[in-house]
Amino acid sequence: MQYTEYELGELLPFEQPTAYIVKSTDYSDAYATPVLTAGKSFILGKTNETDGIFDQLPVIIFDDFTTATQFVNFRFKVKSSAMKILHINTDLVIPKYIFYRLQIIQFDHSTHKRYWIQSYSKIKVLIPPLDEQFRIVARIEELFSELDKAVDTLKTTKEQLEVYRQAVLVDAFRVATNSTHLKIGYVCAKIVDCPHSTPKWEKNGKLCLRTTNFKRGYLDLQSPNYVSEETFNDRNRRIIPQPGDVLYSREGSVLGIACTIPSNVYPCLGQRMMLLRSGEKLNNRYLMHYLNSPMVTNHVIATKGGTGSPHINVGDIKEFQIPIPSLEEQSNIVRQIEEQLSSCDNVEKTVDTALAQADAMRQSILKQAFEGTL
Repeated sequence: MQYTEYELGELLPFEQPTAYIVKSTDYSDAYATPVLTAGKSFILGKTNETDGIFDQLPVIIFDDFTTATQFVNFRFKVKSSAMKILHINTDLVIPKYIFYRLQIIQFDHSTHKRYWIQSYSKIKVLIPPLDEQFRIVARIEELFSELDKAVDTLKTTKEQLEVYRQAVLVDAFRVATNSTHLKIGYVCAKIVDCPHSTPKWEKNGKLCLRTTNFKRGYLDLQSPNYVSEETFNDRNRRIIPQPGDVLYSREGSVLGIACTIPSNVYPCLGQRMMLLRSGEKLNNRYLMHYLNSPMVTNHVIATKGGTGSPHINVGDIKEFQIPIPSLEEQSNIVRQIEEQLSSCDNVEKTVDTALAQADAMRQSILKQAFEGTL
């Protein structure tokens, strides 16, 4: 079978997104047109604007700074110019084939700059005849369909675990409802917001936390992120995080997740988080579990959700009421919660491992497909 070599730019002529940038960020699910971003969130919301809507479909959205891609087959507007809209030369390549081929390209995008015009578009790929492309795409999607079914089952399991977790917390804190309720700001020694700036990431250096590290009840450091010592010290000017401090995610899709800093971990704070240091009347893990309980999370979502990016401020948290039984009773409640949730945590970690393996399997399928072994 004869393969032909092309540069990506020959297969994917690009268009600048300037004409399709949204004018207003007043998004609502009631509106018709999705607004896309080049980042991981992909769809920011929907707009009611009727002009400047892109409709030459399908296309591939290319993040000009991270080289991430999204396949798009619906009308849209865009948030900014940080992307390229890649049209598909269907005389040479079918849309899904070239999209899947892009997923296995290894490319160093560690330098913060635009890549498509100067370098990425010049990458050369071997392309088979159209009938072979159709065969490969059909086989990929057959295997992906089976994989998606397994992933759906795992995600359902995670949802059921979360329901159980919330029920445990409600039951545990029920015994404290008759205790004195005080504002969280009164019983915490310190509540400090994170710096409102994106740190410059390094391959090595000092640990800097991201909300992607936050899990309910613990800090996941399997994929740590680093900054320079200078950046680390600058971000710790307000407060130096200590083991036992409670961290709380304050914005976006991970809004309302609390965890504690484990022993021998001395990080700085990234974005979209706050730090709470319990006072002498408050058990730090009692505080963490209470912040993770439906009594707090439901209130946060109901009052701070909105149609834009949901968020909560330090001032809001300070005003929240928390039941304060004796320290002995707080310790008993913590022990009860953690005994009941330990098996739940183990199952959830197993599910998370399986989900990660599913992602790896997806990449393996693509690799085999384009090596001719699928």
